[in-house]
Parts: sequence; structure tokens; C-alpha cells
Amino acid sequence: MSDIYNSRIMELASDIHFIGDLSSNGAGPVGRAIKTSKICGSQIELELQLDESREKIVAFAINPKACALGQASAAILSHHIIGAKTDEVIKARDDLVLMLKEGGAFPSGRFWEQRYLEGVIDYPARHASTMLAWEAAVSAIEMAIKVAA
Repeated sequence: MSDIYNSRIMELASDIHFIGDLSSNGAGPVGRAIKTSKICGSQIELELQLDESREKIVAFAINPKACALGQASAAILSHHIIGAKTDEVIKARDDLVLMLKEGGAFPSGRFWEQRYLEGVIDYPARHASTMLAWEAAVSAIEMAIKVAA
């Protein structure tokens, strides 16, 4: 299990940006999501705001109540989500699923740090908590787009 909880995972788990609530300035649609792992009870609540074109994240807030893996994954999201295009976030979620469950290549691009979660591959029971922030982000994007339509 030491490979799962390597030093970078522990650093990330303690360095989550934008913790709290989103104070929307009304400039674009807001999406919210709460995701909970049925296995361990980890929970991620997040809000994000899209630009008026509904293509880019312009504001973000997160409240993680998760294990170290869930928090490390949330940290990677929080470090790079502002300014990301919605399709980048969706692709990052999909790439993480491929890496964890299907032996896919390490994620690249804006969210390349997901590769530090490689140790989770051999522990399927840990996949759900590792995916929480990404699933919540995609749900919030979908909600924001739907609200704006």
C-alpha cells in the first residue's frame, strides 16, 4: 500500500485550492454537485461557474471530506481547473478512468498530475474515492450547461 500513499499523494492531499463556497458574480451559469463513495463514505461537494459561452471554467469552489486519495485527486483538479475548457475536464475524467480501470496511458495535458494516482490501479476499492472530484466536476458542468440552456 505504500505505493498508493507516496510522498506526492500526501503533499497533494494537503494542498487543495479554492476550499469553500462559490460566490457567483452572475457572469455565467453555475453548476453544483455532491458525490459520495459508497465504499468508504468519502464525499466531494463542488461548485463551478462557466463563462457565458459555457465552454470555460471561470470560478470554482470545493469542499472535500475524503481520504488522502480523494483529496489528492481533488487537489489536482483544483490546481488546474480555472481557465480549463469544459471538454478538457471531461477528457481528464475519462483519461483517469482509462488509466485506473483499463490500463490506459498516463493522462497528459493540463491535468497531467493525475499520473501520481498510478498506485491506485491495483486497488479497485480505491477507484471510487479517487474519481469523486472528477465525477462531481463533470456533473456540475452538465448542470451548468443545462441551467443555461
